Amino acid sequence: MRFLITGGAGFIGTNSTDHFLRAGHEVVVFDNLSRPGTPANLAWLQERHGERLQFVQGDVRDYEAVAAVAPGADVILHLASQVAVTTSVADPRTDFMINALGTFNVLEAVRHHAPGAVFIYTSTNKVYGGMEDVRIVEEENRYGYADYPAGIPESFPLDFHSPYGCSKGTGDQYTLDYARIYGLRTVSFRQSCIYGPRQFGVEDQGWVAHFVIAAVMGRPITIYGDGKQVRDVLHVGDLIRAYELAVEKIDEIAGTAFNIGGGPENTLAVWKEFGPLLAGLRGEPLPVSYGPWRPGDQLVFVADISRARRLLGWQPAVDPKTGIAGLYRWVQQNRNLFR
Repeated sequence: MRFLITGGAGFIGTNSTDHFLRAGHEVVVFDNLSRPGTPANLAWLQERHGERLQFVQGDVRDYEAVAAVAPGADVILHLASQVAVTTSVADPRTDFMINALGTFNVLEAVRHHAPGAVFIYTSTNKVYGGMEDVRIVEEENRYGYADYPAGIPESFPLDFHSPYGCSKGTGDQYTLDYARIYGLRTVSFRQSCIYGPRQFGVEDQGWVAHFVIAAVMGRPITIYGDGKQVRDVLHVGDLIRAYELAVEKIDEIAGTAFNIGGGPENTLAVWKEFGPLLAGLRGEPLPVSYGPWRPGDQLVFVADISRARRLLGWQPAVDPKTGIAGLYRWVQQNRNLFR
């Protein structure tokens, strides 16, 4: 098949591109290379795959550029995005143009130039908002849900908080509606914390990789709040397997939103549990400083992934201890990328 991957030189895009090329598919990477680390990722892909990798430098805000690469695509994996809440607050217009208008442009290119293609949109759990009414229980080292033992389901009311939540949520809803109104083969993945190799995480996005990079490179770590916040984490390899299953089953699932995360079995307290894990990998405790709580920071987010298990036959296979150890080794082996 022919894959078009927008944002294909980003963290998830690079791993996806490498996977699908190794599986024998044709892949076109469409990326503007604006994000730190993307030139290095592209160079790595080109070294591994040579002329089999097709690269087009372009921006999803440019409809004509997207429309030029859409014809002939069997699968469009739309990963291009502005990814940080803090950036969206500082510059909401750019956030809107990339996430909302950019997604609209890609959907329109599919509608006009590749109407039979599978379209997978990478949404976010931020579409559920702050969830202030969800009851939280406090334990010794973590917070948890009082009433959602399986996590937050897709039926939970949408509540877009922050410009980022609004722009990504706009793309989420357009994706579902284009299946309903135009009959496109679209699906929305509301992704949790994805981590893995070739991730250049920073403080406000990609926190798992950010902490690992800081631990390897001896950089300071700041914890905002008390470190007992809980997230479900998912290795990028498990995410790509979900993409594959969505392509295989698209005729049964078109127009559906899925939570794709680690689920209740793959959760970590941001520092109270992650800190000791990192200390074990480094062989010594890591010094940290604490800052004030950040506005809108959820005490807990855990995705209910039962719909994906039921309709896709998917569930995570990589546990956090194994996956994070692999990420730690990758950063150690590629220290030159973080200097």
